[in-house]
Parts: sequence; structure tokens; C-alpha cells
Amino acid sequence: MSENNKSFAGTGQYVASEELMASVNVAIALQKPLLIKGEPGTGKTMLARAVADSLGMKLIIWNIKSTTKAQDGLYMYDTIQRLYDGQFGEEGVDDIARYIKLGKLGEAFESEEHAVLLIDEIDKADIEFPNDLLWELDQMEFYIHETKRTVKAKKRPIVIITSNAEKELPDAFLRRCIFHYIDFPDKELMEEIVKTHYPDVEENLLKAAMEVFYELRGFRDIRKKPSTSELIDWINALQIGGIGAERIKAALPFVGVIVKKDEDLELVKQKKGEL
Repeated sequence: MSENNKSFAGTGQYVASEELMASVNVAIALQKPLLIKGEPGTGKTMLARAVADSLGMKLIIWNIKSTTKAQDGLYMYDTIQRLYDGQFGEEGVDDIARYIKLGKLGEAFESEEHAVLLIDEIDKADIEFPNDLLWELDQMEFYIHETKRTVKAKKRPIVIITSNAEKELPDAFLRRCIFHYIDFPDKELMEEIVKTHYPDVEENLLKAAMEVFYELRGFRDIRKKPSTSELIDWINALQIGGIGAERIKAALPFVGVIVKKDEDLELVKQKKGEL
């Protein structure tokens, strides 16, 4: 199958909107990274797994932290191990290639099979991090100075990048990406999402839980709005606890599954009579 002929149409476990599926397929066709933004819990990270499952590809995940450098994704030269081996007379110490370990980007480039590379939460890193990857993501290659070897992508990976908008990303980086913002699901789409996880959920329970969930999200002063993943967890807790639909509004059982801040819990208690 030609890389440009691959098409993503969601999976049985991941419900994607028409707009999201179109953005994924445009990014694949144009061979550009797909930058995904959206509220926490809207399925940004799960999208990469769904694309990999749908297209029968390997998934490689590069989790970004505040200390992550672009170089970490390319390769690491383990000089300490080489010195250690040299002191103890290990064979092959002159072979520098033995001490080169590829990072996640390097792993994706070297993969013999098509891969989906997820660069997760890119905005956690330093502001220069995205710019430091421009060449590698454009050209799909990088140079290892110690061995004078160029690592080129054997099969161009599909690159999906997520951001929680903690920092603005550089314009030069944005120009190279296809961008999609995952809107928070409306009730119709949310019901479909929940039923992919719990197809046998009782209808009245689902209706009552979703009604409370969207009312909580609508509170103007709430600091952390409940997310899709938290609603799914809450419905699971309600089912396990044998909670009937009539008790959900009256008692708000297991409310700590969807409300996670002290201030929000106080707000919910104050407004409980309005639910």
C-alpha cells in the first residue's frame, strides 16, 4: 500500500469526528506532522494509538518533559559506558557505534515497518525545542557526528504532535504542521464515545450522568472542567457501585471521580440544589 493511499476512518475504540479524520488524512497525504490541540482528556494522545491500530502500524511514543532536549529524540552517545569498558579492557571499545543509542525519532526513522510517531505534549519542553527539530521533521534524517553516519527514514513515519497550549509554539514550526483543534464533544458524540467503552450501559443511567456532567462543565467558576475520560471513569464507577439513575442527581455519588479540586468540590456543594 502506498503511503499516500492510507486512510484513517476511526476505530471501534476511538470515535473521531469527520473533521478530525479529514485532518489526519490530509497530514498523511501531504506528509506533514499533524499538530493536535484540545482540552485535556479529549483523546489527543489516544488518537495516535487509534491511527496506528487503524492502519496496522507500529506506535512509537516520545513523551516530552520540561527537561527534554531535541537531541534526546535523535541519539545518545554513552561516553561513560565507553570509558568504563576501556578501563576494564572490554573488546570492541574502539567501535563507537556500539555506544550510540537511538532516541524515539531515530527509532522511527530506522524502523523497517511503517510507524506512527507520537510526540506527546511538545509544549512542556523549552521554547526552542520545536525549532530544534525543524530539519529532522522536514528532511526525515539526522547526522550522527561520532560515527559520521546519516540516519534517514527507511519508511516515512506518520508524525502526530500533541500540545496542551502551555506555551506558544514558534511560527516556523507551525508553518510545517497541519493543525487540528479537538472540540469538546457535544452530547450526541459523547454518547457514542461512552458506548464504545460500555455498549450495555443502562440508558437512564447514561442520560442522568451526562446531564450532571454537562451541568458541572457549565458552571462559570469551575476551575477544572470534567473531561471525557473522567466521565467514562464515572460511568464505570456508577455501574460497579450499582447506582440507579434516580440517585445520580440527588446524591452525586463518587463525585471525586469527575471533580478533582477542593474549590470545585465546594462549588458543586453550593450549587447542588441547582443540578
